[in-house]
Amino acid sequence: MPHPRRPYVLRIPPELYEAYEAWAADEFRSMNAQLSAVLTDAARRAGRLRRDLPPHQRQPEPDEGDPA
Repeated sequence: MPHPRRPYVLRIPPELYEAYEAWAADEFRSMNAQLSAVLTDAARRAGRLRRDLPPHQRQPEPDEGDPA
């Protein structure tokens, strides 16, 4: 059974919101999906998040799909 998402109010400066909104649009994502992707990547890089997440929650690795 998938884990439910937890709602969270995020207070950020308007300039940062606009930057993420534009970034999300560039990648054809919703604002929520973009923030989730960036936070997931940061947590993984910091060693705070396991890499063995279910497929629907995984972000592709930078070199994934490249022939080795």
